[in-house]
Order: sequence, then structure tokens, then C-alpha cells
Amino acid sequence: MLWFALRCASLPLEIYSRALRTHAPRSTTPFAVAGGTRAEIVACNEAARHLGVKHGMPVAAASALAGNLQIVARDIAAEEAALERIAAWAMQFTPAVSIARPAEVLLEIGSSLTMFGGLQALWTELAAGLRALGYAASVACAPTPLGAQWFARAGLTVRLRHTDALRASLPDLPLHVMQASPEMLELLRNIGAKNVSDCLALPRDGLAQRLGPGFIDDLDRALGTLPDPRIFFTPPTLFKATQPLPAPAADAEMLLFASRRLLVDLCGFLAATARGAQRLTFTFSHHRAEATKVTLALVAATRDAEHSTNVLRERLERTALPEPATAIALESELLLPLAARNLALLPDAGQQEEAATQLIERLRARLGEAAVVGLKRYSDHRPECGWRMCPPGSEDRVASATAGRPLWLLAQPQALHEVTAMPCYDGRLTLLAGPERIESGWWDGRDVTRDYFVACNPSEALLWIYRERNANARWFLHGFFA
Repeated sequence: MLWFALRCASLPLEIYSRALRTHAPRSTTPFAVAGGTRAEIVACNEAARHLGVKHGMPVAAASALAGNLQIVARDIAAEEAALERIAAWAMQFTPAVSIARPAEVLLEIGSSLTMFGGLQALWTELAAGLRALGYAASVACAPTPLGAQWFARAGLTVRLRHTDALRASLPDLPLHVMQASPEMLELLRNIGAKNVSDCLALPRDGLAQRLGPGFIDDLDRALGTLPDPRIFFTPPTLFKATQPLPAPAADAEMLLFASRRLLVDLCGFLAATARGAQRLTFTFSHHRAEATKVTLALVAATRDAEHSTNVLRERLERTALPEPATAIALESELLLPLAARNLALLPDAGQQEEAATQLIERLRARLGEAAVVGLKRYSDHRPECGWRMCPPGSEDRVASATAGRPLWLLAQPQALHEVTAMPCYDGRLTLLAGPERIESGWWDGRDVTRDYFVACNPSEALLWIYRERNANARWFLHGFFA
């Protein structure tokens, strides 16, 4: 077995900061997260550290060092939810994902190496995905899950594939990676133990008596001499996530950036569960006003984060918020199975259809759903009644006889000038084909009796014309051929 350990040490801070662009002006503002019974600094950004703010510092002292320090309360529930979203996202790499709270996710990737092109390729893709999610995680690889955790806690990005290499490297780790109680660490320091190697050199029975058998078991699990079973994470059936904002925001680009973080979370979850989203709802919370909801009703299910972001951008540009947003929530309302497909060297019919679908969705987002519709054929011999409007992408099509008819029909037939009983349109017309007789519509009061012809004018344009079969026998233009 081979394990990846992802340690998100800055998770309390990244719950908020991942909603900000790294080059945004606010990223240079001192920012910190406070929590605990004594109101201490839990995490802070680089700007705050530059002013002397540190982990564990009282809030009053931190505020004294940095007068413009922005402090928010720690949200443990949001951290746990974020860890679960990371686990769901990671399941696209392996189904064996486990959560080690408060800030670690474990992946058993031994069976996934061939699929992703080897350890280096999988490592690179995983690291790039974490950056896209907005998390700065330390990643370590080892043959045992606890060993990988210890290396990740030490901040060492090692890639150990064999147990011998693990047993040679693990003893050099400092004691704090074991996350023992302060009393245990103090006792170990008093007897001269500074790292894992010193603990391994001490008598096992004596350690067990002083520190309990669990301490010895952890050493054995990390080295691989004792089994270390893990409970694997099961993703939820639907996706729901909330992104708090570090400060109220009304700027569309900032809201879009924060929303895209949620969309990347969603698309990883969809890839892991082999599904696509067809209906999504974004909820923008406000301090005093009622929440603003933006629903994306897509023509086809997708798990393309870039396309979903483009559709959301069009919607946000024509959505007026009553006041700045304080948080963004994303919920999947309709998920459908969506299997992966192989890509062709050259664009094929499937790719062209997908591009057309994405264009329709962006047009609907920009112009409104009622402004973009599809057309379907309807079984009626009258040309003006032979179609109906339908939702874009609708597969409900009724066959009708369309051979010899143009696709471009006029909204209303146009009466033609006649010279010596022959119709004219930019010159005298020559009849090429016909007649096609249509007698229909007596049941709805819109009955027609016509003879249709294909005609050509002197400039060789092809027209579809008809003559009424009544006393007037007038000629009309009804459509054009391409």
C-alpha cells in the first residue's frame, strides 16, 4: 500500500482567504483568525506575521501590534465541512480516502498510479488541484498512513515507496509530529528524547508503563509493524457548500472568484461520483437584506468548472444585489450520471454538440431563459403551423414532410407583383418545380388552399412561392432557399 497525506495546517485561515485573489489589494491587509476560550490568534496571513502577530497571541496584543488588523472568529464547523469537501474532491484519484481531523486527508494511491501515469504525475496533478481549490497543503507519501501523516506534519514533502526507506527516514522526525499530550512530550524531553529515533532506542516496556500502550502502538503503526486500518470517507448524495467572505463584497469579479472556488469543489465531487450537474443554485447572504438566489439551469449536465464559471459570470452581470454579500452557498439541485469519454484528435460530432450546448447556456444566462428557445417540427401541412417553440436541446421531435421546402420562411407571406399573369420579384420569376398542393386547416378556421412552386428570378435566387386557389388566384412569396 502507498499513502498520500494532505495536511492543511492553515485551514482556519483559508476558510476565508481562499475567497480572495492572491494579488488583490486586500491580501496585503493584516488578517487573522481568533478562537479558543482565551481569544487567541489561531492563524494569520503573511502581512500580519510581518507586523509581529503570531499563533497563540492574545487578540488584544495582536491588535496593539497591528492597528489595521482584521480579525474574524474561527469557524470549526466550516473547517470540518471544508475537510469533507477536500475528501470528496480527492476521490477522483482513489476511492480509498480517509479523514484525519482536524486538518488531514489520507489517500491510498497504490492502485491509482498506473491510471495517472505514475507517482510523479499523480503528485503533480494533486498539488495543482489543491492550489485550484485554494488550499496550501503539505503533501507526503509513505507506505503507512500514520508515517505519511508524520512527514506531512513535519512539513517534509517526501515520496517514500518502500518500507525500508520509511524505517530509515522516520526516526529523524521531531517528537511534535506524534501529537502526543504536552505532559508526554515534557516527560520525553526530561529523559533526553528529542526525536522519534530516541523513542525507538528506549526500552519498550518502560515507555508503555510511563506513556501507555497507545504510544508504542503509534510507533509500530507508523513503521508498518502493526496494522493501521482506516475508515474510508463516503461522499454525500448531493453537494452543498458555503464560502464565507472575509469582508462584505459587492464586486462581481470578487464574488465570481469566490464562487469559482465552490465550483471547483463541486466538479471534483462530480468527477469522483461520475455525475454531472444540470441545475445549480447560488445563494448570496447579506447582513440585513434577504438572501439573493441565482439558479443556473443548464441545457445538459456538466462538470466543467470553467464553463459553469462563464455561465455564472453572465448571470452575475445582470443581477443586482440589495447589499454586499457576506457569504456564498452553492447547492446542487439536479445531478445526473455523466460518464467520462475519450477525446478525439480532431473535433468530432460530440465535441461540436457540446460546444453548441455551452453557447446556448451562455446566451440564456446573458439574455434570459425566455429569450433563447429551440424549435421543433410539428405535424401540420401548413408551413406557418409546422413548428413549435421548445426548450433548447429538447429531443421531442415530431417528423413531418419537409422535402423541397426552404428553412427560411417569412413571418407573413408577401404579395407579389404580376406581369402578364406571371409573378415578379427583382424581375420576372421562372417556375422550376411544382405545384405542391396544400389544402388544410378547415378544423381551426385557418384553412388554406394553395399551390406551391420553386421559382428563380434573374439573379438566380431560389424562392418558394404559392398561388391561392380561389377567385383571386394571387401570387405570394413565402420563403427563400439557401
